[in-house]
Amino acid sequence: MKRILILGGGTGGTIVANRLRRELDGEWNITVIDRSPGHHYQPGYLFIPFSSSSPEKIVKDRASFFSAGIDYVEKVVSRLECANNKVIFEDGEEMEYTWLVVASGTRIRPDLTPGMKDGELWGKDVFDFYTKEGATALRERLSALEEGKLVVHVTDMPIKCPVAPLEFTLLAEDMLRKRRIRHKVDVTYVTPLDAPFTKPIASRELSSLLEERSIFVETDFATESIDNENHEVVSYDGRRIPFDVLVTVPLHTGQAFIEDSDIGDEMHFVPVDKYTLRSTEWDNVFGIGDATNLPTSKAGAVVHFSAPVVVENLLAAIDGRELPEKFDGHANCFIESGRGEALLLDFNYDQEPLTGHFPTPAGPMTLLGRSKINHMGKLAFEQIYWRVLLPGHDMPIPDKMSMWGKKEEN
Repeated sequence: MKRILILGGGTGGTIVANRLRRELDGEWNITVIDRSPGHHYQPGYLFIPFSSSSPEKIVKDRASFFSAGIDYVEKVVSRLECANNKVIFEDGEEMEYTWLVVASGTRIRPDLTPGMKDGELWGKDVFDFYTKEGATALRERLSALEEGKLVVHVTDMPIKCPVAPLEFTLLAEDMLRKRRIRHKVDVTYVTPLDAPFTKPIASRELSSLLEERSIFVETDFATESIDNENHEVVSYDGRRIPFDVLVTVPLHTGQAFIEDSDIGDEMHFVPVDKYTLRSTEWDNVFGIGDATNLPTSKAGAVVHFSAPVVVENLLAAIDGRELPEKFDGHANCFIESGRGEALLLDFNYDQEPLTGHFPTPAGPMTLLGRSKINHMGKLAFEQIYWRVLLPGHDMPIPDKMSMWGKKEEN
């Protein structure tokens, strides 16, 4: 039996499996491996602390999203033996493959920052919102906040959805305004970058927005530890930022089985060719999404736009043909800005986010501009995710980025 083994039943693994099943005949077994039965709509974590999303609503049965003819196996992977085309599971069982797709995402590592997860404030005054449990606990703490210092903190890059900490900051500021206690709470955004965003035009627009909302920004902050006794975030250069509530985005790495295998880099991400998504070391291995070392955002849109590339190139590789598709690094994302509005970014490897309109010069969505339509688009995307993207259907938006509607600056 010829087998395509997909490690990870999240966004990338599910889309790729469903698309492959439609293209391949019964001689091919398609097997998806994941460690847990629940498929999480991760963008929904952002809204849980503000009581605008239910923790239960964003989790659905993983197996229900796979097409007929796809085998789903719930197991924990221990390591890969790529030289032998083999996966070793935690229970000692093994599975061989003909082709492998690594779609295992990232894991947050609060244990790697001294004083974070091992400190007495974890879950009391120090929280993440990148897990359902963390976001749920944070909701209770935010509802009890009446005054003091709220700090939103990014430990280091790369992280899933790099704009999510900014979104959280803006939504938190809006929540405090609505509760009429904004004047009692200082809000600070702490980043390891030299600006709120990595690209100049987007950073300019976002910096202006943060300034307008009287949100303090601390840049170039290389986190050393969390001082639990003094309620402070400490940087290697000696700076200390006090907090009453710290909302932190911990370090991210690849999965443990990548660390223990012959396939990952020093951060346990899988090195792939950034255009073809094929492993740079193993010809019968492809990667997708957050599990890879792609030089673009670890965002869901990257998975959506790159999945057809993985599928078409894998099918070509099976036939011994030259890989026909190239991924251009296309990513787009909404940035919730509070007040019932959101911004939209659209960019790729070579083109930074620009102002303008999307997907055409007539809109209806505004690029790098706040609008209620953008906010509605963000909310509507959840149903598109479950009903269109996961089944592997085509979206009306091209996979490759278009300059149509964008305003180029000199």
